[in-house]
Amino acid sequence: RNLAWYRTMGSSKFFVAALLSGSAHALAPVARLHSRWQGISRIARMSTADDMGIPCEGECAISKYPNLPESVHPGVVTGQALVDLLNHAKENGYAIPAVNCVTSSSVNSCLEAARKADAPIIIQFSSGGSQFYAGKGLDNTDFRAAIAGAVSGAYHVRAMAEQYGVPAILHTDHCAKKLLPWLDGMLDASESYFDVHGEPLFSSHMIDLSEEPLDENIEICKSYLERMTKMGMVLEMELGITGGEEDGVNNEDVNPEDLYSKPEEIWEVVKELATIEGSEITVAAAFGNVHGVYAPGNVKLDPDILARAQVYCSEQLELPKGSKPVSFVFHGGSGSDISDIKTAITAGVVKMNIDTDTQWSYWRGIRDFEAKYHDYLQTQIGNPEGEEKPNKKYYDPRESIRSAETSTVERLQQCFEDLNCVGVLGL
Repeated sequence: RNLAWYRTMGSSKFFVAALLSGSAHALAPVARLHSRWQGISRIARMSTADDMGIPCEGECAISKYPNLPESVHPGVVTGQALVDLLNHAKENGYAIPAVNCVTSSSVNSCLEAARKADAPIIIQFSSGGSQFYAGKGLDNTDFRAAIAGAVSGAYHVRAMAEQYGVPAILHTDHCAKKLLPWLDGMLDASESYFDVHGEPLFSSHMIDLSEEPLDENIEICKSYLERMTKMGMVLEMELGITGGEEDGVNNEDVNPEDLYSKPEEIWEVVKELATIEGSEITVAAAFGNVHGVYAPGNVKLDPDILARAQVYCSEQLELPKGSKPVSFVFHGGSGSDISDIKTAITAGVVKMNIDTDTQWSYWRGIRDFEAKYHDYLQTQIGNPEGEEKPNKKYYDPRESIRSAETSTVERLQQCFEDLNCVGVLGL
């Protein structure tokens, strides 16, 4: 809060001189202003929307939600607000859908769906998705395009989440060892943002070192967690391998045993990462998860692994029976059986990743639009209504893209319902 206040007042030469001089006379006006500032609401303190010159008005001009902790506000949540939101999900038996986005259109679809469901949303970018967001024609040497795309997407989410009036967690997906320079670039951007705004650009990041030895996985995560904790960021780490193929990473032929984490391994992660003071983590433990959608019977999930891990970790921490000290993440949520989803939420899952199903719903919207207006999409002029009739209003890309967005919003409503994440905000 002090940094946000400094950003607003720091343009004054007097303010800077007062800080440098340290004299009581010079600091007195600043102290009075600071005292007044502490009593001003979050919206008045300068929201992201205000900062960008697009202040929220009407429905989106809200500072908190009836059903959520007071720290949770419209827009991107970080720090304590993020922790409070994740804890609220676990305590109240719901999980938040996390959707991989590759364009501003897919981001807007998520925000629209969240507002319709009266719920929070997690918007995340993969390395490949980030590069696409920047434009495939941009040079990606040293992950420059992927970094730029992720940062661009982050600013878009920050601008629009407040306009839709929903809390959004801004996250990045699977970051394997070879992709760590991509993460480094995003953390650089968050640190620069933090210096000005008092919070990181992103809410959280995922590091996926599941293919590395457990000791190395933990040590690298600890080094990044130290850096992230200074800004109040949450780390999602993966333990065990998610099968299938996504974003160029193919684990279709992985050893089946690696698809299932052990309670002892999960405890080792929790114990070691807890040595970073003030840190917050979520764990993407494997319980048979697979990216993609497959025929029934080909994916065998065992979410009871998560429940057993909660019991084991509670015993190590000497917590009361029924405690859930670990916040879990459900990867490969698309196409999962509803009973497995409900069991996973009961076991402490607070986030479920969805990509394949929303990819399909987006494509289905475009496909259905083309099928409906096929005869109007073959030439610029001439359709069933007449040889000289123009077709511009049909091939205008906004029309087919809007159809894709509408289809995606509809599919996401099912996701919110499956995750018990409807009416969470209380609006």
